Amino acid sequence: MSRLASPFTEFRFFKLSPPQILVGGFAAVILIGTLLLMLPFASTSGHSLRFIDALFTATSATCVTGLVVVDTGSHFSLFGQIVILVLIQIGGLGFMTMATLFALLLRRKISLRDRLILQEAMNQSSMEGIVRLIRRVLVYSLVIEAGGAVLLALRWAADMPLGRALYYGVFHAVSMFNNAGFDLFGDYRSLTAYASDSVVNLVVMLLIVSGGIGFIVMADLIEYRKSRRLQLHSKVVLSMTGALILIGAAVIFVFEFTNTRTLGPLNFGGKLWASFFQAVTPRTAGPNTVDIAGMRQATQFFIIILMFIGASPGSTGGGIKTTTFTLMIGAVVSMLRGREDIVLFRYRLAQERVFKALTITLLALLLIVTVSMVLSTTEGRPFLMILFETTSAFATVGLTMGLTPELSDAGKILLCLTMFAGRLGLLTLAYALGPKQGKPLYKYPEGKMIIG
Repeated sequence: MSRLASPFTEFRFFKLSPPQILVGGFAAVILIGTLLLMLPFASTSGHSLRFIDALFTATSATCVTGLVVVDTGSHFSLFGQIVILVLIQIGGLGFMTMATLFALLLRRKISLRDRLILQEAMNQSSMEGIVRLIRRVLVYSLVIEAGGAVLLALRWAADMPLGRALYYGVFHAVSMFNNAGFDLFGDYRSLTAYASDSVVNLVVMLLIVSGGIGFIVMADLIEYRKSRRLQLHSKVVLSMTGALILIGAAVIFVFEFTNTRTLGPLNFGGKLWASFFQAVTPRTAGPNTVDIAGMRQATQFFIIILMFIGASPGSTGGGIKTTTFTLMIGAVVSMLRGREDIVLFRYRLAQERVFKALTITLLALLLIVTVSMVLSTTEGRPFLMILFETTSAFATVGLTMGLTPELSDAGKILLCLTMFAGRLGLLTLAYALGPKQGKPLYKYPEGKMIIG
């Protein structure tokens, strides 16, 4: 591994920290992807894609977002689509995970420094068992993607030639499991042709949820057969994920039931499928089966909230994460009940977890508000549309109200930076860009101030 991953781990004269290596590694992948997408034969027209559009597409794919400025299915050739697919896989699993895969295949030793970087990349609190976790991540991912590809290919074989159905199955299985949301159906339609299709809806939703709950939870669920116990992390993720899907589906079903531009024309079963699908996809996946721009403003704002919460730690998704949201709710409940400690599933959580959750939430809000204010100046579009697009970029979702293809170059660059920050995580970026500071050797006297 040390030789294989030397471009990321052996810059000793730079003295790069693990967060800095992750930032640099993702930036390098995006740059390579940009150059490949600019090649004339990456486009069906045979003409080179503009640098800013290639950069946006490569960033969106590597950050597993799904926002596009040119239609993936009609603009890119087979070569260009495969480049996007590879970027999605690298971005979803992480470039260090892919480097570890090659190291394991070549039977190379995983160095201590490499383990530190993997720990940072997988958002783990300890290096213990990190290589074993990576092995499981790779196996789970390939098995789930392969299963999804077969099921989708069997369904689409009724609508298109078998070879094309197989290719579509593989592309969309990888895209959905990695919560990227890229599709090949053309004309920015996403999956709107399958709004009432039970097979496509169910398979895609399972792929999205599998990628969004995180690899730690998947490993814990498999071990559950032996231990009959789940970790606190898994309990929180699964319960919050289920709650958000059920509440989200109910809200969308009620708000959009009579909307002729979304659920209105569908039969009752189609309305249920579309409601659940639109509740799952804001959890950082991006495909849609109804027109998002046609939704009522209340529904659009509710989807913004779902996108902001996002997926779970150690997953292919973004957002502030379900655990952060749960911890914030727990803090509010504890305060209202007059408790000093936050208790979840009979476990007391340390105060430092609350500080971290609060920091992540406030930084995310600050970024989204700042970017939205700037975009409202450069783009001159309705603020809700801009807020929707910005949140979608930060949470690496990919849902759009139609603004992204019409963005100015300044707007595209701004959303590229937003997607990059959302994929890597604001704390990782802060640690990578900020100076190192040790723990203080002293404490200031406690002060008092009025709150609220």
